[in-house]
Amino acid sequence: MYNTGVTSIGVLILLFFAGIFCHAQSTDLLRIETTHVPENNSGIETTRYRFLVNVPIKLKNDKYLVTGAEYNRFDFETSVQFPFETRELNRLYVIDLNLGYITKWNDNWRLIGIVTPRLASNFTGEILAEDMRLNLTATLLKDVKDIEKPFRLALGLAYNSNAGLPFPLPLVIYYKRFHPNWSYTLGIPRMNFKYHPSKKHTLQTALLLDGYYINIQNDIVLPDAELGSNISLSALVGAFGYQYHITKYISLYGLFGYTLTQNGVLRDDWRNEVFLLNNQGNMYFRGGFKIGIF
Repeated sequence: MYNTGVTSIGVLILLFFAGIFCHAQSTDLLRIETTHVPENNSGIETTRYRFLVNVPIKLKNDKYLVTGAEYNRFDFETSVQFPFETRELNRLYVIDLNLGYITKWNDNWRLIGIVTPRLASNFTGEILAEDMRLNLTATLLKDVKDIEKPFRLALGLAYNSNAGLPFPLPLVIYYKRFHPNWSYTLGIPRMNFKYHPSKKHTLQTALLLDGYYINIQNDIVLPDAELGSNISLSALVGAFGYQYHITKYISLYGLFGYTLTQNGVLRDDWRNEVFLLNNQGNMYFRGGFKIGIF
């Protein structure tokens, strides 16, 4: 999976957004999903299995407590010989626990706070301190539905311990249904343009971020005596998608795309890149089932 050299601020920000928003900030109540990236010239094939559940609990005065969890498993297969033993990378895991609180800020805005403890590791032994991460998000959400052109705006701040930045970064996501058959979303980790020919079918073009940052419990010793302590991926994906709506909130979906940029590397304890795994474009397939709230 990915470029060597010292970690730049741009790569850190890309990893930050890919890590925190691609998983922990889902608005779905249930999602079951598989992503497959076939082998390219790097000799690596990747499959990810994802399961997510969020349970909202209504409190008094229009307040909600949301508890949930997300499980991700990454399976790797290699067909080329690397100058180190790759068995530490064969199976990786990211496990999140989500605790959120939603309250009415005023007549137009809701305030959402989310705390997400994370385990990200290959788990070859017992859980270590290096496997643990923490994501924090505070967001103001405005959702206007009962007008001719409904829209949704989220403004917030998000902190991810993976990013290596000692401050939160801004979050802006804007959605608008500007025509009965057309809508768009601008923001991170995803931008899309959708065509809704009927209530049952949606077609889209999308630009999205994907990625992870995962601890390797037994450091990989590289030929130059450096140690690979973490594996990271940051990818920008262009895709076409189709969604079949079983009901308004229950659907099946699929995405077919290509990684326009990707950077998959081994990193040391200081987040420096120490070995390039893959920086070449790949085909990208994703499909699944979800129950959402939007």
